[in-house]
Amino acid sequence: MTATSSVPSRVAIAGASGRMGRMLIEALRATEGLVLAGALDVPTSPAIGSDATAFLGQASGVAITADLREGLQNADVLIDFTRPEGTLAHLALCAELGVKAVIGTTGFTEAQKAEIAAFAQKTAVVFAPNMSVGVNVTLKLLEMAAKALSTGYDIEIIEAHHRHKVDAPSGTALKMGEVIAEALGRDLKDCAVYAREGVTGERDPSTIGFSAIRGGDIVGDHTVLFAGTGERIEISHKSSSRAGYAQGSLRAVQFLQAHRTGLFDMFDVLGLR
Repeated sequence: MTATSSVPSRVAIAGASGRMGRMLIEALRATEGLVLAGALDVPTSPAIGSDATAFLGQASGVAITADLREGLQNADVLIDFTRPEGTLAHLALCAELGVKAVIGTTGFTEAQKAEIAAFAQKTAVVFAPNMSVGVNVTLKLLEMAAKALSTGYDIEIIEAHHRHKVDAPSGTALKMGEVIAEALGRDLKDCAVYAREGVTGERDPSTIGFSAIRGGDIVGDHTVLFAGTGERIEISHKSSSRAGYAQGSLRAVQFLQAHRTGLFDMFDVLGLR
């Protein structure tokens, strides 16, 4: 992967000592045109003060810090896969400093999403529930399928993640539902069904159902089932590592080099509009 500009983008990573943070740092170090400029983590992290690439057996000269302003002072872009409250606090300072942001955090409320949109008037933000290139191509396929299968097919979204995931359904599953609902001219808030128990009655054909599985170390599996009479179509994406999320995030960083403000998603990054 090569950058779109001859001037390197200086990147800060939030949650630098976590699984996703380390995957991002490793991918960043291997990408021409991008340099690690900051590493952030919570004050209770035992990694505070250590070199951000120590886990690779290398020295970067960038220490992991809990001081947000210190971590962002040399950065052009922040990549953030943390928690909603932390991400919003990070974005507030990004907007103040003119630091751009790539946000892969999930679990935001509608009000919090509105806050992100407001920050994007001051700095450029790529915000997507899943940064994987493959997932976003899958979303495009789902949009096409929903339009073609708009009548006579029941739609169910099944997702599975590791035992440590704290939100359900996943942000990616919800995005799949939103894409499908929009293609059908519906609002997901009005047609989503998140739980079934007991005597539920016959299935309403206008609904979109969700099922969430949590267990083990599943990185992320998503399947959308279009169940008709006499046939069914399944569109699936399965992640075996977080590498795909990291690579997509770095493409988003490179995309932001050409933008000063604005709210974008991975469809914009990948030219899927």
